[in-house]
Amino acid sequence: MLHTPPPRKSFFSRQELALVGITMLWGATFLIVHVAVGHAGPLFFVGLRFVTAGLLGLLVFRKALSGLTRRELMAGAAIGVTIFLGYALQTYGLQTINSSTSAFLTALYVPMVPLLQWLFMRRAPQMMAWVGIALAFVGLVLLAGPQALHVGLGRGEIATIVSAVAIAGEIILIGRFAGDVDSSRVTVVQLLSGGLLSLAAMPLAGEAVPAFSWVWLAAGLGLGVASALIQLTMNWAQKSVSPTRATIIYASEPVWAGVVGKLADDRLPALAVLGAGFIVAGVIASEWKPRRLPSSGRTDDGLVADRAG
Repeated sequence: MLHTPPPRKSFFSRQELALVGITMLWGATFLIVHVAVGHAGPLFFVGLRFVTAGLLGLLVFRKALSGLTRRELMAGAAIGVTIFLGYALQTYGLQTINSSTSAFLTALYVPMVPLLQWLFMRRAPQMMAWVGIALAFVGLVLLAGPQALHVGLGRGEIATIVSAVAIAGEIILIGRFAGDVDSSRVTVVQLLSGGLLSLAAMPLAGEAVPAFSWVWLAAGLGLGVASALIQLTMNWAQKSVSPTRATIIYASEPVWAGVVGKLADDRLPALAVLGAGFIVAGVIASEWKPRRLPSSGRTDDGLVADRAG
């Protein structure tokens, strides 16, 4: 009797494909942000963007919010703090260091995530996940360029490193809470928390409310919609995608930003193209699975090894 092989599963799960999609969207927003901050301060624009996203979430999920629990409120607030710190500290760092150094130091969140996941969630990533992380990090370094490696220990560098920790913390916290909270309710709380904290930090940073401009208004409202979709998808997809695997996918954001920049006639150096290749290789490598896995084993994302595609 001939044995019929089981149907081939897709290379990426639906959740992973969703993360790829929102990472593409994330990368596409880079050019818009670059234009918008020429008309408004960074904290004001981040605040406008995330408060808009939060208010949109309030409107769409107003019925679901009646069931908001204390745990969901705490989870959303904690994630919102990491969103605020990630943006605010990175912006502060850019006042004293160049963008290449900032990009390199921010990329440290990529190796940080599996280490924090291992430390706080007691979940060791698989070997191929480490390989994917390494390839993605090398790719980000190449994208940053050789000048990015001239790193000191000034206030700008320290602030940017802490911002990388905050970004890693956001991914870890989403993975920690995603499985036992309502995605829509947590998304609304974290968006409003991040946005309101950004606006509240403006006086501390000496940032004034900008003069009215249709540019920052249109960009803020448009990116508010995009941010709501991005954060909601992250909260939903990371119910079944590990923080480590999600991080490798998120690392491709500069690749998509580069593609959009290229379409806008920005020149991509050869080193950046090579870096993009490393990142894509990292995503592919992290998805490779050995042929034989223990039937009752659990992968680094907490799923049974023989998971559905």
